[in-house]
Amino acid sequence: MGNISVGIKKFLSNKNTVTILGVVAAVLVLYVGYNSKVNRAITPITVPYAKETINPGAQITEELIGTKNVSSATIEDGFAFTNVNDVKNKYANADSVIPKGSLFYKRSVVEKSQLPDSIIYDYPDGYVLYYMDVSTATTYGNSIFPGNYIDIYLKAQNAQAEGESIVTSDKIMVGKLLENVKVLAVLDSDGKNVFANLDEKGVPSMMIFAVPSEYYILLNKAKYLRSVNTTLIPVPTDESLKDEPGELQLSSNDLKDYINNITVWTE
Repeated sequence: MGNISVGIKKFLSNKNTVTILGVVAAVLVLYVGYNSKVNRAITPITVPYAKETINPGAQITEELIGTKNVSSATIEDGFAFTNVNDVKNKYANADSVIPKGSLFYKRSVVEKSQLPDSIIYDYPDGYVLYYMDVSTATTYGNSIFPGNYIDIYLKAQNAQAEGESIVTSDKIMVGKLLENVKVLAVLDSDGKNVFANLDEKGVPSMMIFAVPSEYYILLNKAKYLRSVNTTLIPVPTDESLKDEPGELQLSSNDLKDYINNITVWTE
């Protein structure tokens, strides 16, 4: 038994033996790794595909989704969805046609809010879309998202109407004009959704929301009161975190009267 042990030690201590064993081990590792990769590549997986051509902006309903087996190598780059629930009830991107039989590629499938015209479907009857000029600073470092709620404050020089003239003073007036306003979209200067692609870090230029026509007129009056240097200021709230967000409403009749007293509006 001792002789066997000595023989094994001599065998393993031989440089040629060690080299041969190392080469064999390396070959085995390469073989196992290659074989595993090949098996993964040829093993079929079930993925969703488009049963019919889906036009830009169209909803991807369950009836438009089929499933088929493809090799893993087909989607190993991660560009295509592999789960039906990841595409069901989403939308074809505004610049993408999804051909019949095609897989659902990630750049071609978006949420409804990412469509450039999605805002026209998301506000009550009788409301009017209003856009407010904003910047990175006035959106708190671009932290006001679609679906958030804001209050709208008015900053203005103190003024009053005397006949057809407006008399101003050096006093600055600030107050809450509207509250519980739901943000529908935040767009850049080209009209693109700032949050459609977070990697691009879009710069906000306008914020869009909807208000009753009465408040739309009021906001426009305030917006164009240049003679008294008015500014509309969006202020984010935590209303969107509540189970039942509050109703949009006028916050100050005094501010409403102030605006109306120094402006006119012809319908």
